[in-house]
Amino acid sequence: MTTDLMLFIMPGMPPGVMLLSLLFIGISLLVSWRLRSKFKEYSQVPVSSGFTGKQIAEKMLQDNGIYDVQVVSVDGFLSDHYNPENKTVNLSPDVYSTASVAAAAVAAHECGHAVQHAQAYKWLGLRSKLVPAVQVSSNLVQWVLLGGILLVNVFPALLLGGIILFGVTTLFAVITLPVEFDASRRGLAWLNSAALMQPAEYGKAKDALWWAALTYVVAAVASIATLVQYILIYMGARNRD
Repeated sequence: MTTDLMLFIMPGMPPGVMLLSLLFIGISLLVSWRLRSKFKEYSQVPVSSGFTGKQIAEKMLQDNGIYDVQVVSVDGFLSDHYNPENKTVNLSPDVYSTASVAAAAVAAHECGHAVQHAQAYKWLGLRSKLVPAVQVSSNLVQWVLLGGILLVNVFPALLLGGIILFGVTTLFAVITLPVEFDASRRGLAWLNSAALMQPAEYGKAKDALWWAALTYVVAAVASIATLVQYILIYMGARNRD
């Protein structure tokens, strides 16, 4: 449901990049705080249907003709996610067993990913294909960029390697946007058609998912801005040669 900001602070980082990273980290923390605040607020609002997050998820899957996906409970706050590898909708305890507007919104969103998977939604498929590359990139990018910055005037090609690695994570963040927005769209459309909520409850569910989507927007914009900064540093070093 939530996302980590794909930025980091490290020794040797140029002041401009560091300031940009700190700015977006601050924005990300503010948006994450607001999301948690909204979730806690809407967790106190009962859904008129009386359906728990688990029941919402199971009904949405059935209504979409999906019978090979299991709904399970996982530890953690807002740890909700869909796992396409083992076909499970994983719901946090506050979502799984609670009959609230927040629980219904989150459960429907995660089932939106299951529907995407069942219908071979192209952006979800592309994101899944990038996962192995992102895992490798995430393990290496910080150290390659650090070395590239320290040796930019001697060995600029190392910084270029770091930029390519960071570009992979940036591409992943950008591709994540249509995947997340579409999952929310599918979830909200189903909640509306299934008539499981009153209009006021539906508005709150839509608001909660909007704040969740905003975390992904901040992460993508921050990653793009940081990537551009590193590209400018590299180009500057090349022009001095």
